[in-house]
Amino acid sequence: MASPQQMRRGDLGRKYSVMATPGREGQQIQAGIYAGRAIGVFTSGGDSQGMNSAVRAVVRMGSYLGCKTYYIKEGYQGMVDGGDYIVEATWASSSGIMQLGGTVIGSARCKDFREIEGRLKAAQNLIERKILSLVVIGGDGSLTGANIFRQEWPTLLQKLFEAGRITNEQFQECGHLNIVGMVGSIDNDFCGTDMTIGTDTALHRIMESVDTISTTASSHQRAFVLEVMGRHCGYLALVGALATEADWVFIPEWPPEDGWEDTLCNKLSAERATGQRLNVILVAEGSIDRHGKPITANQIKDLLTDRLKYDTRVTVLGHVQRGGSPTAFDRILGARMGAESVLALMDATPDTPACVISLDGNEAVRVPLMQCVERTKNVQNAMNEGNFEEAVRLRGKSFQNNLATYRLLSKLQPPKKTADESSKGKRFAIMNIGAPACGMNAVVRSFVRLSLAQGYTVLGIHDSFDGLLYGRASHHEDFAYVKPMSWTEVQGWSGRGGSLLGTRKVLASKYGIDKIAEKMKEYDISGLVIVGGFEAYHSALQLTEARKDHDAFCIPILVIPCTISNNVPGSDFSLGADTALNEITDICDRIKQSATGTKRRVFVVETMGGYCGYLATMSGLAGGADAAYVFEDKFSITDLRDDVFHLKNKILNAGVQRGLVLRNELANAHYTTDFIEQLFSEEGKGVFTCRKNVLGHMQQGGVPSVFDRNYGTKLAAKAVPWMAQQVKEYTQENGKVFTNTPTTASLLGMRKRHMEFSPLQELAKGTDFEHRLPEDQWWLKLRPLLRILAKHTETGYVSETIPEGVVDLEELDEY
Repeated sequence: MASPQQMRRGDLGRKYSVMATPGREGQQIQAGIYAGRAIGVFTSGGDSQGMNSAVRAVVRMGSYLGCKTYYIKEGYQGMVDGGDYIVEATWASSSGIMQLGGTVIGSARCKDFREIEGRLKAAQNLIERKILSLVVIGGDGSLTGANIFRQEWPTLLQKLFEAGRITNEQFQECGHLNIVGMVGSIDNDFCGTDMTIGTDTALHRIMESVDTISTTASSHQRAFVLEVMGRHCGYLALVGALATEADWVFIPEWPPEDGWEDTLCNKLSAERATGQRLNVILVAEGSIDRHGKPITANQIKDLLTDRLKYDTRVTVLGHVQRGGSPTAFDRILGARMGAESVLALMDATPDTPACVISLDGNEAVRVPLMQCVERTKNVQNAMNEGNFEEAVRLRGKSFQNNLATYRLLSKLQPPKKTADESSKGKRFAIMNIGAPACGMNAVVRSFVRLSLAQGYTVLGIHDSFDGLLYGRASHHEDFAYVKPMSWTEVQGWSGRGGSLLGTRKVLASKYGIDKIAEKMKEYDISGLVIVGGFEAYHSALQLTEARKDHDAFCIPILVIPCTISNNVPGSDFSLGADTALNEITDICDRIKQSATGTKRRVFVVETMGGYCGYLATMSGLAGGADAAYVFEDKFSITDLRDDVFHLKNKILNAGVQRGLVLRNELANAHYTTDFIEQLFSEEGKGVFTCRKNVLGHMQQGGVPSVFDRNYGTKLAAKAVPWMAQQVKEYTQENGKVFTNTPTTASLLGMRKRHMEFSPLQELAKGTDFEHRLPEDQWWLKLRPLLRILAKHTETGYVSETIPEGVVDLEELDEY
């Protein structure tokens, strides 16, 4: 018979999934339909960036639906104390907060709520205001406490009635309490959602710190040990290490093997011997060894100082990771979750269990709270028992992939032996096509190292087809434009912006397909990876269609989408778009701030993107824009006029001092940015002045965001085994690779939440080549939310929704 411990481990090892209910994000919803309802919103536990965006969305979606919304200040303590701690929220009171870090309504620990009398006071305060719907923003402890409060509600109600503290009418009207949770935690330690509110921003703080420290460390040949938050979860440390190319990472879920001290010292010594001038080690604050003994930053510093005589410094980032303005991702995440939480409360019945709003790929869904809490606790149970393999598995497949990818990419050199002999003599080539975008270099670094690890040679093609066709430049006689890339050559590439390989924004057909085929054959290329935007996709499609005439193209061809425009078919997200969104959001924050203390002003900002309105729409959500004009959502002079009236009304009656309007660069041939500025200036006379800003190429960003660095790394990690499999399968007896099947010319992109390979010829059927757009774009469903949050009432809420069904918690988190 199995021991209790074995039974526990067997229980932990079972496949864990929950029923997810599709959200109402996008469905038609009538304004004012829930008039008379009251909602309370509060933040509890540790603060995290993006909470204010969530609070703002709760208030404004509640207002749109006709509900009264109350701020419950200082968390559970404010609920217990009542009075001025529970105040009605207004549209204006939620203005200007989404760019602020922390939580403007406060958060505090509350001992009183743990006692029955404290919960009775809290219940009475809610009943007096008829608040029977609660939005809880916090960690698993705060959400669990709210669920217990909900379950206890009938008992509390009975005691209050018997004590004469509520009337019979209140007793009859307030028979049940519904709660919906949003997880606000920088640790991303809650099982049940891809990302928790605040994690992305915390990762940015870590990335910025490491990037900054690296310059001083390199100057003095120092080693830095950085301690990051994560008492029970190593997500921040692990993803931070991937994004910054840290030399070593310590996390609670995967303690190092015994003798790690020797391994670490040997690795760092070997790196210094190759000329590397700095070393960075990330340590999660809860790191332990295989025996449960803590591993501290100071312990590692002493090790490097004593054994290697390195000048070593320790930096404890601490609450720096919780600070600063939220990233675009966290603002949009908070806005979407906040809006969906209100809709979930409106749908709730007395029998509806507590749920949390989860991000499942690009969909907002509702998942049972306590099932997610149970899974979260199981991770800690596995670590407590020393079953670290199980702990990593329970964190999800993405966590496992992050760990496996980091361990391989962080090696000093490729493995000396490869498991598969089919790679011998095979050459992969990689090139960039299109405008430079952040994330290109992360793909190249990961692809080169992972290919070399499997025994392949990787040819780097510089300057796109220019480099392939001409091989050398007259002014650089010693520089080969097509040359093998080495393991150490790509060191440090993940954090570099632009394209270190060089890129050109020209289609393959412009150079001549025959010439390209001749050069491909000359270099004996067995597989081709093209990283770039719409030109990369279109060029690869042209090569694929030319297979019937040229055997040189009868090899595996793979496109990895990388463009700030996010207009490539076959992928919901393109590399570079996240960095661009952050740049636009930061600029809009500064633009709006420039009007502080001056007269009332409306800014018209033009974004890039070609005909694709992704940047304008998403940065509008992140920046709190009043409108975003895009090509896909047709608008007329009547719409422009109505938006002028809307802005005048807000400024005159709501006390708002600033307005923000975004316009995609090719939104309309006649209603240009200049035209809109002049129209708003004329019609707004006496109420506001108007200024325009054309952001231009600064939107491409300086350095890649954490998402783009990690996403690029993971795309390459998917690409290499795919390429290797195709080469192995289609290698002929003469050793040459030949394939003309449609599936061997594909695009690798993220759809909903899975990375998928889509045949280029299939994608072409759903592509608008004239306007360089996919015919189906998921983000269009978010446009009504932008208008709702800007207090437009003449709008619906339209989108596709996922079918109700099982969500595998192991699949969550494709960050």
